[in-house]
Amino acid sequence: MKISKETIKAIESSDNVVVLTGAGISAESGVPTFRGEEGLWRNFRAEELATPFAFQRDPKLVWEWYDWRRNLIKPLYPNAGHKVIASVEQKKSSFKLITQNVDGLHQKAGNKKYVELHGNIWKTRCTEEGKVTENLESPLKKIPPVCECGAMLRPHIVWFGESLPVEAIQSSYQAAENCDLMMVVGTSAVVQPAASLPGIAKNTGAFVIEINAEETPISDMVDDSYLGKAGEILPLLEKYFE
Repeated sequence: MKISKETIKAIESSDNVVVLTGAGISAESGVPTFRGEEGLWRNFRAEELATPFAFQRDPKLVWEWYDWRRNLIKPLYPNAGHKVIASVEQKKSSFKLITQNVDGLHQKAGNKKYVELHGNIWKTRCTEEGKVTENLESPLKKIPPVCECGAMLRPHIVWFGESLPVEAIQSSYQAAENCDLMMVVGTSAVVQPAASLPGIAKNTGAFVIEINAEETPISDMVDDSYLGKAGEILPLLEKYFE
């Protein structure tokens, strides 16, 4: 694949880099989407289980589904795309990763400067105190798990019908407004507010690169769009971040 001169120049001159990632990059590591027909579990759809109402009605069922998901994700590893993004963070003093993924693969790859818009499947939140803690136990010994205070824990995930954390949204908007280079990787660019971030970056003067398996609603808006696997395209860009 040929990388354009414009992309190379933008990367080499960049000082403030933002990377926005979606399900596409994780799919290359084997993470299922858990949506649609392939996401059916015991005849339930994700949209039926990932809601506060489902958890209130049957927390054990919801937790069994998340435990199953965690067990599927546990043995998976970051791919070359994840590793390049972690490498870019090391090379740039001003860097922010904004991810819609909840699988924790970016952290496994080594990213530390990140915003998780939709939460993290390896974290739990106390339903009484709101305290968030890491929980890597898989499979879970007790379903549903319980906090030290005795209250039930819930997955630290933004469910359908819930608002994204205000801090995460503000941090993401600020990063998009201040960056001079944004890479949009493996996202359909239709889920808000993440879908608006490339436009914000573009409007404030940033060079925006899209890397995705297929064209998206932002493909005509970005400066350069590369169609293919992130694990194959990002390594071609990495050397220009030196």
